[in-house]
Amino acid sequence: MFYELASSSWGNAEIKAMQRVIDSGMFTMGEKVAQFEKDFAEKFGTKHAIMVSSGSAANLVGTAALVHKKENALHRGDEIIVPAISWSTTYYPLQQYGFRLKFVDVDKYSLNIDISMLESALSEKTKMVVAVSILGNPCQLDVLRRFCDSKGLYLFEDNCESMGASLDGKWTGTFGDIGTFSCFFSHHISTMEGGLIVTDDEEISDLARSLRAHGWTRGVPNTSKIFEPKADDFEEAYRFILPGFNTRPLELSGAIGIEQLKKLDNMISIRRQNADVFKKCFSQDDRFIIQKENGVSSWFAFTMIINPDADLDRESVFKALKDNGIGYRMITGGNFLRHDVINYFDYDCVGEMVNADLAHDSGFFVGNHPRDLTKEITRLQEVLNNLNV
Repeated sequence: MFYELASSSWGNAEIKAMQRVIDSGMFTMGEKVAQFEKDFAEKFGTKHAIMVSSGSAANLVGTAALVHKKENALHRGDEIIVPAISWSTTYYPLQQYGFRLKFVDVDKYSLNIDISMLESALSEKTKMVVAVSILGNPCQLDVLRRFCDSKGLYLFEDNCESMGASLDGKWTGTFGDIGTFSCFFSHHISTMEGGLIVTDDEEISDLARSLRAHGWTRGVPNTSKIFEPKADDFEEAYRFILPGFNTRPLELSGAIGIEQLKKLDNMISIRRQNADVFKKCFSQDDRFIIQKENGVSSWFAFTMIINPDADLDRESVFKALKDNGIGYRMITGGNFLRHDVINYFDYDCVGEMVNADLAHDSGFFVGNHPRDLTKEITRLQEVLNNLNV
């Protein structure tokens, strides 16, 4: 394919890191995962980072940690404010723990949650807001943080698409009480599969460490306040305190993450250079609505929504892209309310999802990579310009 949606960012360093783990014979979560967690927390300026098997698992474990807090825990029936556009596993843990979701529309240009709808979505049962920075573009995290603080709500930040983005000098993923990250193949760094939870809250960190590994005490500091250690080491080694999961990462993934994190800043810089090329090609093209940057985007991809006033048919656009070897796909998960699985949810819609529907019905994205895409983006422009010839 001439212009793919994603490509590998690995080099010799990652291969050698994997080989060292293979040579050691230690594949389960160990010292490499611990080192990656330490490096990640230092990079993003958080007190704690907990690696899990995926960004989806990070959302699950993070949600579970809030359910099991000793004070101000989340409970079945609590209401959670969420944006209409995100990936499915932003929402699934909320459904699985019995919360009622309050969906609000997104902004047409940023594709992030419409903050003007927050007050309308608020009720006495509201306990949390989920912030999602779509495809590298920071949502209005400063506003969301102030809103949550003023209302006594948790802010859960699903940052799985936006590693390396920032707002007012602060990393996305670090505004929330909990932030989650993904290290999937197509994301800003890749550890094969993998994800992380970051928090400054010691109790949440300890709960997450127990929950990711069967709900046992192993791996949780003995000084933790979530359990009282017993004197019998034999029994303590297999003591279960929470209804947890097995979302542990592989040692291979931790080793790769150490090397990938070293490259992150440079890879984001290249992605941003590609974004400059993309914006130069399409910012004045009235046929398309492109994502408006808020803060400093890490540009996961390049979104394009066909302007309703344009004389363009999306299927004709898709045919032209396919014929020219240009990959394309739905913007994240589109409007989540439009998927069959919504029938399993307890939810309300706060207003109409006009912009989420527009993105769902008229939008798509093309890829960004940590390498120069001038040739690919220029060809994309040529292909789309030829639609009107």
